[in-house]
Amino acid sequence: MIQKIIEAALRFPALVVLCLAGLLGWGAITYRTMPVDAFPDISPVMVPVFAEGHGMAPEEIERLITYPVESAMNGLPGVTQVKSTSAFGMAVIYVYFEDEVDIYFARQLVAERLAAAATELPEMDEPPSLGPISTGLGQIFMYYLTADPERAKTGGKELATWLRELNDWQVKYQLQTVAGVTDVLSMGGHVLQYQVRIDPNRLNTYDLALDQVVESIIANNRNVGGQFLVLGAEEHLVRGVGLLENLEDLGAVPVKEVAGTVVRLADIAEIGFGNEIRRGVVTRNGETEVVAGLVMKLYGENTSEVIDRLYDKVEEVRKSLPAGVELVPYYEQAALVKNATSTVTSALLQGSGLVVAVLLLFLGSVRSALVVALSLPVSALFAVLCMSGQGISANLMSLGGIAIAIGMLGDGAIVMVENIHRHLKARARHDEPAGPVILRAAREVAQPIVFSIIIIVLVFLPLFTLEGIEGKMFSPMAFSIGFALAGSLLFAVVAAPVLALYLLKNSRSREFSFLTTLDGLYRPLLERALARPRRVAAAAAAAFLLSMAALPLVGTEFIPTLEEGSILIGVGMAPSISLEKATETVLQLEQKIRRFPEVAETVSRIGRPEAGSHPHPVNTAEIHLELKQRDQWQSAGNKDELIERIRETLSEVVGVQFHFTQPIQNAFDELIAGIKAELAVKIYGEDLGLLRSIAEEIREAMEGVEGLVDLSVEQSFGQPQVQVVADRGACARYGVDVSQILEMVELAVGGEVVDSIYLDTRRFGIHLRYQEEYRRDPASLRNLLLATAANR
Repeated sequence: MIQKIIEAALRFPALVVLCLAGLLGWGAITYRTMPVDAFPDISPVMVPVFAEGHGMAPEEIERLITYPVESAMNGLPGVTQVKSTSAFGMAVIYVYFEDEVDIYFARQLVAERLAAAATELPEMDEPPSLGPISTGLGQIFMYYLTADPERAKTGGKELATWLRELNDWQVKYQLQTVAGVTDVLSMGGHVLQYQVRIDPNRLNTYDLALDQVVESIIANNRNVGGQFLVLGAEEHLVRGVGLLENLEDLGAVPVKEVAGTVVRLADIAEIGFGNEIRRGVVTRNGETEVVAGLVMKLYGENTSEVIDRLYDKVEEVRKSLPAGVELVPYYEQAALVKNATSTVTSALLQGSGLVVAVLLLFLGSVRSALVVALSLPVSALFAVLCMSGQGISANLMSLGGIAIAIGMLGDGAIVMVENIHRHLKARARHDEPAGPVILRAAREVAQPIVFSIIIIVLVFLPLFTLEGIEGKMFSPMAFSIGFALAGSLLFAVVAAPVLALYLLKNSRSREFSFLTTLDGLYRPLLERALARPRRVAAAAAAAFLLSMAALPLVGTEFIPTLEEGSILIGVGMAPSISLEKATETVLQLEQKIRRFPEVAETVSRIGRPEAGSHPHPVNTAEIHLELKQRDQWQSAGNKDELIERIRETLSEVVGVQFHFTQPIQNAFDELIAGIKAELAVKIYGEDLGLLRSIAEEIREAMEGVEGLVDLSVEQSFGQPQVQVVADRGACARYGVDVSQILEMVELAVGGEVVDSIYLDTRRFGIHLRYQEEYRRDPASLRNLLLATAANR
């Protein structure tokens, strides 16, 4: 079979050269258009479900939302596991599927089950929804909005509220039109609300109940369609317009009539703009709050191309922003991807140059070296075509595989060309045509070349059998090496003889003097080794044993740490800390970090966005440090030294735990273990108190381990509560329903969204709550409940 392939190639050499040129062109175009990432995306096929239960404690979230949804997801085809997190005000359920399941099919299955489970859930402001169609490494672009208070025209709104509205209704929607963007998450600032702050004393004065107020707002806030009227020869559409449009309309809503006088909503409540209760804050440089946006990449898109399109769109968005507002990107993966791929590309070029130099040195023929050198780009581009067909992106591992194989890609061509070169020199003495000589020379070494390359591919066979995270990480390297070696085999068997026919048929070169010198040095050594076989074998065995003895001394890790050019500091604070105090603490930390001249900027995210990202509580924060160029560093010689100095400075703040990492490394750690740390110990059980004591014992036992830093126990418990437990006997005596007491508890502090105001395409909630003076402490809450019960 191999012999016939060689004969066919030499019979149609022009066709082979044409196919070779086509492969080079097609491969180059494919490389420029294929997805490019820093690392292979090891994210599993996972569908997140986000459910917001405003004001609900974790216990209620778990019992009423998380458990029903999680139970409904079990049993779906292809599901490997279901995980969940129940936090204050939010439930997140992660449904994991087998790697072979299509992500869109998986989302369809989850959406169907979620719709069926919705009947078992309590009433919620917003129904549970699926997370973005992205991965754990999908946050590719982050920006923040800032404004000059003197130039910005906020229309009487707070600056943070105005910026958040601008981001939610203008910037976010424009960025979502970029191809490859699946979602843009907003964080920071305040979400605008139209608030109705009830005075309970006036409710009692007018003998009103809260449900009457809610019904009045809903009844006076709607539009209807009345079909059409035929007036003459024309049809006129009929619209009933009754939607509330501003604060004046809301305050004028009639609630009750008393002695012929209409009681309006403004008579029993304060009507005004307000802020939704938030669970996340974004700060910058320890100076001020900003509004941030997190851009999520669509599953399977080219990271670099999406970011390029985003920058083009950002320039358009900037032109449309109001005066005094700036949109500033502070993190994107394009530079990292470019650095990673350029590093491997430069390694490929350097390796190719070294290979060509060695070929010239040992073959002693420029033409022979040129034929062999051509096998390197042909094999690499053949691998690129195969990678594209398999859906493998260009990343550090896949391109690194080609770089690893660069020294092996020319082996087959070297053997083929060297043998042809030798036969052609011999044929010069007999005047034999070049074609038959090349065919005979190629036949001699074709079978050994095929077997040797197959053996090399078999060495990497264990990498093809890896599964899970290891398989996703290392299989691209194995495939790229296999594809490149297959390309080198095709080149050696098919292309090399044809190129030799064109370039080497007039070869008359003499033996290269360098090889003659090496041969003179090698022969005496070979003769001595053959004369003492036992000593040579003993020396080889000793070297092997010595290397095995040194193996335990070599450190091990999953993958080398990729230098991302930035630092991410995970911050953990007391579980009972308020968002205001957490913000104050993080601002203090940022101010300490900004004292280092190596730090260009800090942006911190405290808590979580409203939905769609993660359920982190307000006692957690992430401080993102952008670093200056190395030539501008003053107080530290390298990054490790800088981190150590920052760690020492931040340790002065009492009651705060730190974890130093990098953005992508942090995401990797969470994908691998579910915890944002390189090494984690998980303890399972039902008694949280016992689990906490065991965790502290493990921490104490680990404290003395050499090289261990940032050791801490995850702060996932300890949130204090103020519980209002209904006395059912007392409720029965006073004729008060338990639901009325619970309604008071819900509205007294957190309030409730009862309806919406629509302005053009924007939707703002009408939030019903009690006035601030009735929401100060547990004593005032108790008095409010007592007064309400007495009135009922």
